Amino acid sequence: MKSLPYVITRGTWAHRVLILSVAALVVLAVLWASGLAQFRVAQLTSVFIYAIAISGLNLATGYTGLLSIGHSAFFGLGAYTTGVLVMKYNWDPLSTVVPAIILCFIVGFLIGLPALRIRGLYLALVTLAVGVAFPELVRRFDDLTGGARGLVIRRRLLNPPPWSGFSAGQRDAWLFWLSAVLLGIVLFGVHNLVRSRAGLAMIATRDNEIAAAASGIRVAVVKTSIFGLSGAVTGLAGCLFAMYLAALSPDGSFTLLKSIEFITGLVIGGAATRTGPVVGAFAVVYIPYFTANLNPSNVSQGQLSGVLFGLALILIIFLMPDGLVGGISRLSGRFVHVRPAAPSNTPTPPPAPAPVPTGAGSRGEPS
Repeated sequence: MKSLPYVITRGTWAHRVLILSVAALVVLAVLWASGLAQFRVAQLTSVFIYAIAISGLNLATGYTGLLSIGHSAFFGLGAYTTGVLVMKYNWDPLSTVVPAIILCFIVGFLIGLPALRIRGLYLALVTLAVGVAFPELVRRFDDLTGGARGLVIRRRLLNPPPWSGFSAGQRDAWLFWLSAVLLGIVLFGVHNLVRSRAGLAMIATRDNEIAAAASGIRVAVVKTSIFGLSGAVTGLAGCLFAMYLAALSPDGSFTLLKSIEFITGLVIGGAATRTGPVVGAFAVVYIPYFTANLNPSNVSQGQLSGVLFGLALILIIFLMPDGLVGGISRLSGRFVHVRPAAPSNTPTPPPAPAPVPTGAGSRGEPS
């Protein structure tokens, strides 16, 4: 019997079968979930949206080492861009996604500029200020955003487009599939980005900026562009959140508590992992839901959820420092280990030089 772990080399038929099997299981799980009750479908839609937002935070904090406590501002900026364009300018909801992504990228790029000079806790304070300032800016421009009263998007404006095949009464199913597809695209894009040269530059910048700069990596470009991309991905989640909730309030969903939820989900799922944001999103959405039934009469739901979040963080930090995904990966590595394929373009070593004759007639010897 072959000893464990079973080793699979990337690029082989066994590796392809493993990938196809996992992909098929995911597709089957999503198909099964789409047939659940409307309340469950709405919960899973919320999970997909949070997973996209946490994936954006993962790019900056997990892979590049840029600690951000203000990603709720990008989340809110994307949401309000969709809300304002739909309500004030009669845009189609889907057509607001591209402008929101571009705007969030530009704002993220500008916020990333201080990262060229500061890092660590000082950068966290800068992003903290952005997160605190966003609700105040929403209240300041009340003619556009609705201010403290909030902005309500009419449901009829959020109906599925005709080409989608969903009717007006299937809005929840439409948002479920839209969020699931966009989450798949985001995860696939993050996977390819991390495996590329840009991904290696991100990880090198996170681990040692001085060594990265000495190796020829343009650290300034990496930091600003990745922070902008991180804001754009989280802004995409904000667009979906506006379509999902249809009611925006600066004091309800875009405060620092939302940033703390994103960071908590990232830590629970596993920073710098591909699927960690998905696992963390499940924790962020379902822990408050399940704790509501365990709520004593003298303890509020928010207090109990906060306590359980804290306990979960402490346990994960001690038992699984890499998060749930990291812990599961180490456990599964005892049974199945995927190793990289040997490089196919290994240069052939040059032939050894011919030996110099030492007999008669050679240089330095009498003929």
